[in-house]
This record gives sequence, structure tokens and C-alpha cells, in this order.
Amino acid sequence: MKKHSTEAIPLILDFCIWLENQKKSPSTIKTYKRELEKYQEWLQEKETGIHHLKKADIQSYIYYLEEQKKSVTTIDKTIGVIRTFSKYLGKPELTFGLDMQPVEKNTQIETLSAKEYTQLLKKVKEDGNLRNVTIVYVLLHTGIRISELCSLDRSHINLSNRELIVRKNEKQRIIPLSKETREFLQMYLNSHSHEAVFISNVGERLTERAVQYMLKKYDVNPQKLRHTFCQRLIDNKVDVETVSRLAGHKDINVTKKYIKAQMNKQKVEDAINQAFKSNKIG
Repeated sequence: MKKHSTEAIPLILDFCIWLENQKKSPSTIKTYKRELEKYQEWLQEKETGIHHLKKADIQSYIYYLEEQKKSVTTIDKTIGVIRTFSKYLGKPELTFGLDMQPVEKNTQIETLSAKEYTQLLKKVKEDGNLRNVTIVYVLLHTGIRISELCSLDRSHINLSNRELIVRKNEKQRIIPLSKETREFLQMYLNSHSHEAVFISNVGERLTERAVQYMLKKYDVNPQKLRHTFCQRLIDNKVDVETVSRLAGHKDINVTKKYIKAQMNKQKVEDAINQAFKSNKIG
């Protein structure tokens, strides 16, 4: 941070502690801290600071980000940080009615095709890293979030009952484990004695960034694996309520988008079949 902004540091650090108490992941807290520091630097140039947060300054910051050619999505995320900070200060009204361009939500669901699914498992197995193979199977066959994966402890896995327990914000959900996932988990857990399930080469709990970096080598991301889990269940006639519960969706409408994706795919397939019926040509 630039000079004269040191008085804001304790407030930002207190905010980060509050985020920890709200069960935010370390990567999320780091992002929030970085964005607030950027905003504080901008405010310092205006001879003010986050101690004196004003709606007019937040609006001006939006205009500034737009002038800097930041994307609508980036601006929305930045203001989301300031919005959360305003709630922390007990002044949520500061972010009400801001002039912002609406974010165009991408409704496209990216999943692995059957061929991509097979190739991914084949390639990660060929690389021979038991931990990475186990991670891919857990993400693909349970649909858990990357933050949930990294926070798994041994006590969350019950191989005898063939289930995985995910705890989040004092709530929990139980996900059945596939045979292959159980086998790889068993082998991997036997390879170390730490309480954390997934660990680094130096025995520390694996970070979200490390998992993302590993998956990037295979041209996939955690969200795509999660989408694949949900879509495969829907495609195999599992009811939407069950999929919603297994995925931990707060809103069942989030789960219903997989039904729409399935219907759109079927519609295209039916159209192709209809267009190319075995009517002899010529």
C-alpha cells in the first residue's frame, strides 16, 4: 500500500479476521484484502480513506474502473468486496442503488464429454501421482467444491459406510463414494498419517491454488468437474432434489439448469435424427 495508508491496515486486518469467522476460504480472504488495499490506495489519492466510506466515493470508483476498461464482471466482483466490507462496517446502505452495468450471466454449463472424461482419467493415472489421481476421482465422483476438498480431514471420510461427509457453516451433507474413489482414497490415506486428507510434498494441507495448478495441466478446472458430476447424475435419471442435496446447492434452481442443459442436448439430437432419417436420397 502507498504511504499515508497505514492507518487503514488495522481495519482491513480486522475485516479479514471477520471473514475467517464467516468461514471464508483463505484464497477468498486474500482476494478481498487485495481489492480493499487497491481501493484504499485510490481513496488516498482523493485525500480520504476507507475509514470514511461514502456512497459517492464508491460510485466514483466504479466510474474510474470503467475508465480503466475493466470488464463488467471484474467491476462487479470488486464492488462485491466493497459491499461485504460495508456490511462489516454496519453500513450496507452505502452500496444500495449504485449505477452499474448489469453482468451478463453465462448460462452455459461446461462439462466433460464421455471421451474427455475417459481421457482425463487415463492421463492422470499414466502420470502416476496417487494424490492427484485421488483428487480427480473425488472431484469427479462427489462434485464437491475445491474449498471443500482442501478442507477435508480423515474424520470426514468413512470408507466402511462408503461415504464422504462435507461440513460447511455448521451444516453437513453426506455423499456416497464410488468403488473406484474408495479404492484410491484408501491407498492414498495409507501413504501418509496427517489429519488433513490432501497434503503437499512438505506435509502441509494442500491449497486451492495448488489443486487448480495441478488440474490446469489436464486442461480442466474444479468447476468443470463439479458440473460433470451434477450433469451425469441428471442424465442418469437421478431426481433434481437429490442432486441439489448432494451438490450442496442453496437454491434448487441452480440444480435445475442441468435439466435444461439435458433437454437442449436432447432437442438437438432429436433434430439431427429427424433431419437424417433413413429416407433414401436419389
